[in-house]
Amino acid sequence: MSVILAYTVGIAGAAFGGRVLQLMWRARVARRSGVSVDKASAVLYGKYKGGFSPEITRTEAAQILNVQSGSDPKVIKKAHRTLMMLNHPDRGGSKYLATKVNEAKSFLLTGKS
Repeated sequence: MSVILAYTVGIAGAAFGGRVLQLMWRARVARRSGVSVDKASAVLYGKYKGGFSPEITRTEAAQILNVQSGSDPKVIKKAHRTLMMLNHPDRGGSKYLATKVNEAKSFLLTGKS
């Protein structure tokens, strides 16, 4: 009985440790690219409810890319590149999220979706 309990606790500890390492890695990648991880932490702690509106707005586009709504085009392009590297469909990411990231970039750069 104690062997099974020790085995179960070991697996749970390994899973928890793996999750922590995954979050630390993503934060490191975001920091190295100059993108803030505030939005990621907001999602983790329930401050951001999520979901997309039917028509993209400037605020939503800025939230998707995690930039200020009046940011420099270089900052927008850098944030877009970072998110696409993390969420590209060819690397196992979601096509829907990639579409939203692309839509947010084009909206912030041109003002149209």
